[in-house]
Amino acid sequence: MESFDIGRLGYLALLLVAVGGWIIVEYRGRLGVALRTGMAWGLIFLGVAAGYGLWQDMGLSIAPRQAVLQSGEVSIPRSPDGHYYVTLEVEGTPITFLADTGATSVVLSQADAQRLGIDTGTLNYLGTAYTANGPVKTARVQLRDVTLGPLTDPVLEAFVNDGEMDGSLLGMSYLGQFRVEIGGDKMILKR
Repeated sequence: MESFDIGRLGYLALLLVAVGGWIIVEYRGRLGVALRTGMAWGLIFLGVAAGYGLWQDMGLSIAPRQAVLQSGEVSIPRSPDGHYYVTLEVEGTPITFLADTGATSVVLSQADAQRLGIDTGTLNYLGTAYTANGPVKTARVQLRDVTLGPLTDPVLEAFVNDGEMDGSLLGMSYLGQFRVEIGGDKMILKR
């Protein structure tokens, strides 16, 4: 153990002694009440932690989704994490993308590419993309019948990322086909 860890351990021991001493003095002769109170607070803590975890997992599924307005524009609400998520249908399969105006191209994660029936093991990862996490290898693919609301593009060039990604990115090679307006917690795409 390093000296910093020993100091931290000592601090935690002092804190435990102080709280334990208070519990012994406060509940002297009433051990059953102390245990019930401790269990109640423990269950409250677990309930709050579980609720927070569920909210994080369900956040995108219960948040408002994109909508096609009467004018043919697509309105995308800002998600609780501050990003804009766009769902495109690629050959009838819905794929959720993070709208990334800082990305040059459309980039598929390995998982999304496989959902589209792309055999990621046979792709030639000849390209290189420079990301915030460093360079990654990419393979060029063509997506067919890409639909957003009332608009369908017969072919869209994309890249499959050889590295790990949480989700796919919708870069400017697609978003650049639209007039993009961001304001009032919405992104509006007009073509």
